[in-house]
Amino acid sequence: MIDVDQDQEHGPDEDQLDALDATDFDAFIVEEAAKRPRQPVKLYGKTYVLPDSLPVMFTLLMTRVEDSQDPEDVARLLALLFGGDVLDSWAEKGMTDRQLGILLIFSAANTRMPGSVTLARAAELYEEQEAGKAAVPNRATRRATGKKKRSGGRS
Repeated sequence: MIDVDQDQEHGPDEDQLDALDATDFDAFIVEEAAKRPRQPVKLYGKTYVLPDSLPVMFTLLMTRVEDSQDPEDVARLLALLFGGDVLDSWAEKGMTDRQLGILLIFSAANTRMPGSVTLARAAELYEEQEAGKAAVPNRATRRATGKKKRSGGRS
C-alpha cells in the first residue's frame, strides 16, 4: 500500500498519484452488470428488459415526487426503467392507473431481484397499498370533519 500525503491546499503529490494504479470503476460496473440477470416484461406487444438494478435517479425521483399528481414525474420514472416516452404510448393503448401501479410494483421488485414477484402478487400488493390509503383520510378530510365535542362538559 502506498501512503499518499495530501497537502490541504493542493491535494496528493503528483509523483505519488503516478505510482498508484487507478481503479477502473467503469469496467467493474460493466463486468458486474453482465453477470446480473435482467427481467423481461412484455407489454402491448413489445418486450422491455428491466435494468439490472434500480437507477439512483429512480430512487431519488420516487422520494421527490411521492405525492405528485404531475404526469411528467411519472413519465420520467418510467423512462428510467423502460426507456423513451412510454407513458403516453401506454395511455393511448388504454392503460389504467391500476395497471400502471401494478406494473411499477412488479418492475421495482423484479429490477432488484428478477423473478421475485409475479404480476398476480404485484396486483395483491397494489390492492393492499390502495386499501391502506383509503383507510387513512388525508389531512384536508380530517380537518373538514373536525373533532367531535363532548356534551355536558368535563367529568
